[in-house]
Amino acid sequence: MSIDSIIAQAVSKAVKDLYGIDTPAENIVPQATRKEFEGNLTVVVFPWVKAARKAPDAVAQEIGAWLEANEEAVEKFNVVKGFLNITVAPKFWNSVLSHIADTDNYGLKEADGNSPLVMVEYSSPNTNKPLHLGHIRNNLLGFSLSEILKACGNRVVKTNIVNDRGIHICKSMLAWQKWGEGVTPESSGKKGDHLIGDFYVLFDKHYKAEVKALEEQGMTKEEAEAASPLMKEARAMLVKWEQKDPEIRSLWEMMNSWVYAGFDETYKRMGVDFDKIYYESETYLEGKDKVLEGLEAGKMYRKEDGSVWADLTGEGLDHKLLLRSDGTSVYMTQDIGTAKLRFQDFPIDKMIYVVGNEQNYHFQVLSILLDRLGFKWGKDLVHFSYGMVELPEGKMKSREGTVVDADDLMDDMVS
Repeated sequence: MSIDSIIAQAVSKAVKDLYGIDTPAENIVPQATRKEFEGNLTVVVFPWVKAARKAPDAVAQEIGAWLEANEEAVEKFNVVKGFLNITVAPKFWNSVLSHIADTDNYGLKEADGNSPLVMVEYSSPNTNKPLHLGHIRNNLLGFSLSEILKACGNRVVKTNIVNDRGIHICKSMLAWQKWGEGVTPESSGKKGDHLIGDFYVLFDKHYKAEVKALEEQGMTKEEAEAASPLMKEARAMLVKWEQKDPEIRSLWEMMNSWVYAGFDETYKRMGVDFDKIYYESETYLEGKDKVLEGLEAGKMYRKEDGSVWADLTGEGLDHKLLLRSDGTSVYMTQDIGTAKLRFQDFPIDKMIYVVGNEQNYHFQVLSILLDRLGFKWGKDLVHFSYGMVELPEGKMKSREGTVVDADDLMDDMVS
């Protein structure tokens, strides 16, 4: 029983005993004592003054004395103009703490089939590099938030969206093809995610050398970057991946499997887990159909070049591109596709995205679009935003190797 209820019941007994007045305990509401006065809880005695036929101070004094003599939770009291300030006995707090210590799952609210279903997305790594300091922060925020929501009686689905496709993934793949000499996690003795991260850094090293050589031949930096043979090869590999080329897909699956094994090891050590993992390679095309459905319903519009946009000026924002003129998706469309699959898998009541604050605008737009497309939780989705982790020399850059790896940081903390 709470201390408020104990005091209310005791005061109810006191006024009955002292003045013969029946006052239900639920009608007595102790308030927190004001900071300038001594005490923990304050009871206003004015309701009993008329029946007691005494001054407010006298009534408060008599009730206080009765509580001090008869209620072990009350250590002492003082009176200020009809306000009875009560100090709770330390032994009461000791008994509360002992009760908490002796009670399994104290204060936790059990969820049932009618409890709100909350999905929390966190982690969201790329498969071209190991988890780093920023991921540690994101994972611990997301996991903690999920556990707190569970403790408050919600059903929770912890989810992760893995960015396992795109030009950055192809850079690691191409570097392994060119300079890997068949190395594997087993042959190198390295965790798979660290091994792949090394090749991502190696690609950038060779690419920069190419760009520098082309600039020395008289090209501008932009011309040199566009003319880089290595970057052209990486783009060609991405096209082959999208065309489901068997050789490229096989290489992609092998290297990603190394990364996932490394991720799992890091997640386990960090103490976080997931109920459902989505992969961008499986979701990035899903949003297109939903956007075209919105276009047909007049919720989007098409420009002369064939691109599809959403007009958000009514919400105080701008116009947002959703499909390029060649029909390909942008990140926003991919997030809509992932939302579509999640809603098919789970009857979500609330969606929480744990993502850094550089994506504030993105989630503001996503919320509007999901609501417009008929997702009942879209309007109230939560972007659990937080500031970015930076090193003294600036933002961490995986391609340049200027990151604090999660595994290394945990090793350092242990040692």
